[in-house]
Amino acid sequence: MVQEVGKIESELGNGKVAQVLVVGNYCHDVLIQDDKIIGESLGGASSFISNVFDYLEIDSDYISKVGFEFAYYNSVTHKPISSSSSMTTLFHAYFSSDGNQERTLRRIHACDPISVSDLPNSSSRFDFGLAVGVGGEILPETLQHMIDICDVVFVDIQALIRVFDSIDGTVKLVSLKESGFFHLLPRIGFLKASAEEALFVDIEEARKHCCVVVTDGKDGCRVYTKDDRLQISPFSAVQIDPTGAGDSFLGGLVAGLIQGLPVPDAALLGNFFGSLTVGQIGIPKFDSRLMQIVKDELHQRRIICIDHCERRDMEPEVNTSIEENLGFQEFLNSITEHLPNHNSEEENPLGSPHSPAKASEKNNQYQINSHHKLTLVPVYKEAASVVDSQLP
Repeated sequence: MVQEVGKIESELGNGKVAQVLVVGNYCHDVLIQDDKIIGESLGGASSFISNVFDYLEIDSDYISKVGFEFAYYNSVTHKPISSSSSMTTLFHAYFSSDGNQERTLRRIHACDPISVSDLPNSSSRFDFGLAVGVGGEILPETLQHMIDICDVVFVDIQALIRVFDSIDGTVKLVSLKESGFFHLLPRIGFLKASAEEALFVDIEEARKHCCVVVTDGKDGCRVYTKDDRLQISPFSAVQIDPTGAGDSFLGGLVAGLIQGLPVPDAALLGNFFGSLTVGQIGIPKFDSRLMQIVKDELHQRRIICIDHCERRDMEPEVNTSIEENLGFQEFLNSITEHLPNHNSEEENPLGSPHSPAKASEKNNQYQINSHHKLTLVPVYKEAASVVDSQLP
């Protein structure tokens, strides 16, 4: 599977529209700071990835499950499967206002897992598959079926190694070898992990089988192939809420590969979308002008890549030249530095009904199950970041 990484640009360089499958549940996210609710929003990796894909006009199929009380059904562009037997997956993220970046993440409810029968049948074919569960909804047999029907599968390691305390739902991590998914590693195309999650993966072993991408906070991200290790630069960002940064990173990475970018540039695009995400509460709203500029640049680079690939009778290298990589970095830096900040309420998440200011107004009315009291226990450090953030 490692060798297939370098073929992505050439295989999609014939004008073909990529078929993409995203698998992972939508969630309800509640942010709690110093025992007070400061924000409620749509969550789940699928929601952040679909946000990036929609802005870049990448058509994809989504398999997500929610409960009967799902609060965002009318606002999501890709409708989920509604379960009549379980509630929507609900996470509480506990923060402290003292500047400490540690937090506790707890799963309060868990929706039904996604089964093989929920996925397209074996006669379906997809170029890319993304296994992006956050609450334990991806089963080994589900991932196996994705591998069977998708040419290249991207896996967010949190879908495989997260476990949940049986009493209060606190999120913990286990070794990939103990997760029940390890035997599938040789058939995965890309494995994404945060800096913290990478400690639970033998990277030297994993890179023999697939491309491993580790998001690394203010240092950007690292890309490991069988023979290379690349350090991909970050983008500056003012962090407001790190939730979903890693998901947006993965969306940007895959979007770049779909559009024909070499792996280093695709990883840069991932860092770019991660940096835009941490500056907003919940699902970010990207400036439409900035997105159009990015789409135009991707289109131009795709044309150049196709022409380049047609003129040389060999596979594109995963490790492209430093000069080419820096050119894309400079482009992304320039559009963010010179584009004015958005100030309208429509584009500013702080003016949304789920912003800290709005959410705090109804704090006293919010009822929480007595088994899940609002007690701050900052023991789960989310070091899984992309750019200047940490992955939830």
